[in-house]
Amino acid sequence: MLQFAHSQRNITLKECDDALQKNNLLAIAGQYNITASKAAVIQARIWEQPFISAEINALNPDANRTFDIGQNGQKALAIQQLIYLGGKKRNEIKVAKSNAELAELQFEQLISNLKFELRQSFYSVYFDQKKLTSLASQSEQIETLLKSNEIQAEKGNIPLKDVVRLQSLLLNLKNDKIAVQKDVTFQKQNLALLTGIAEPINPIVDETKIIDDYTIPKYSEEELLKLAKEKNPEYLISLKQVETQEATVKLQKSLSIPDVTTGFSYDQNGGAFHNQVNFTLGIPLPLWNKNKGNIKIAQAQLGEIKANSDYKTLELQEQIRSSFALWKEQKLQYTSLSKSINQNLDAVYQGVLQNFLKRNISLFEFTDFMESYNQSTLQLNEMRKQFILSSEELNHIVNTTIF
Repeated sequence: MLQFAHSQRNITLKECDDALQKNNLLAIAGQYNITASKAAVIQARIWEQPFISAEINALNPDANRTFDIGQNGQKALAIQQLIYLGGKKRNEIKVAKSNAELAELQFEQLISNLKFELRQSFYSVYFDQKKLTSLASQSEQIETLLKSNEIQAEKGNIPLKDVVRLQSLLLNLKNDKIAVQKDVTFQKQNLALLTGIAEPINPIVDETKIIDDYTIPKYSEEELLKLAKEKNPEYLISLKQVETQEATVKLQKSLSIPDVTTGFSYDQNGGAFHNQVNFTLGIPLPLWNKNKGNIKIAQAQLGEIKANSDYKTLELQEQIRSSFALWKEQKLQYTSLSKSINQNLDAVYQGVLQNFLKRNISLFEFTDFMESYNQSTLQLNEMRKQFILSSEELNHIVNTTIF
């Protein structure tokens, strides 16, 4: 459950995963659905209860007695049991078991989707917070420069256009910061819903290690497709739906077969013999197929489900192909960058800033560089984020750790 607090919480991805398993309300609801499906299997195994009836004398007009049930009176007893024919009960149990297995696969799909969503939000918050840190640092330094230049402009030492130029640069930085902060706020809200942790989450990531881990997949593209057909819950659900509907068609066909009612009856004096015991047997006359419409409906639904399952196969193949191609492209783009690019950008930034303060470069050159520097830092963090998310996309589709 959500626990309200105000302090920020440093947390790893593993801790977020554990919290999701424990606190996520959608996951808890999914577990109840599995329990209900298993209970349906128990219910399907239950046969109709035996039916017992009794008949006792209310009025004996010959002896002028009421409730004459003694040795020379009249009473009758009967017990009957419905016997299913055509494999109805077997087919009903099979449908219930298949539905229970389908519920388990749907729960697995739910957990897989929640974990993928968690990773998207977790890494988005991490890299977007790095963007915010960079934007905040730049904004702070530009604000300091702006204040000093405003004073110089008032004294007439520098033109007003220089102040306006710095104000424009600061405005762009603040607008970028607002846009990124909006995304961070949304992703943190999503993390709170997924994990049940209401404290603002600060992701802890070993960036160097995790990016290096994502550059070497354990499987080839062909192996990924084979593995996905064994692990992907959505694909397995489509196969299980076909199996369930095939069992449903068999069940509907068996329902058209009449059932037998058998039993025994005892009659004290009302039958052909004294203390008569009879064996009873009853069966409806199969004058027409009473379940023909339901059989056709089930068969039509089976055709629809098979077509959807075939589509899921093609869709899975395309997802693997396109996601793997995207991952390779993003890996190529990222690995082509120098590992020291951050240090180089920061070093050049500090050099340009100091040269501007010493008036070695013009304001135009400084602001032009600052705009380029800002875009470079934002794009660099975005590139790293998208590379990790594309790797997680492959993990999600295959439903296993492939990096």
